[in-house]
Amino acid sequence: MNTLVNELKTRARLRLNGLRREADGDAADQRLRDCLNAVAREIGFLHWQHARSVLSGQATRNDDMGTFWHTPRCDGLLNHWFAHYERAREALAVSEHRVLVPYRKQFIVVDGNYLKELGLSIDDEAWVSAKRDLVHAYGGEAWLGLSERRLAASRLKQAPA
Repeated sequence: MNTLVNELKTRARLRLNGLRREADGDAADQRLRDCLNAVAREIGFLHWQHARSVLSGQATRNDDMGTFWHTPRCDGLLNHWFAHYERAREALAVSEHRVLVPYRKQFIVVDGNYLKELGLSIDDEAWVSAKRDLVHAYGGEAWLGLSERRLAASRLKQAPA
């Protein structure tokens, strides 16, 4: 089991414990499965099984990769969207200051402003190891490191002020 899946399990357990405390011991209707689904949806997946499949490296390029590499704060930014991976790779080759990320069954070529909204930096050395392409690097060490940082950033965005 990788650290990404373990992090989601931890978030779900913490949520369940919090719900049980708020319910004053009467939490018969609170289940871990519901909390797993809720935390998976919060980070861009349809449900727990979807998150587990993608985050554990078991998905394929044609699978729905969820919206983990997107946030509504990126909607106002200019990015290049592609339905076909090969076309996205061509666009990626045009500039060294862009990276390719998956979005559901599509692909986005983005810049540093987009990554900043995700809590990441375009200067992260992992992008070099990933060859600036998270689809190509999927399941590898660089992908895992960037995914861990993305997941940590999502936790910081959700933390109460």
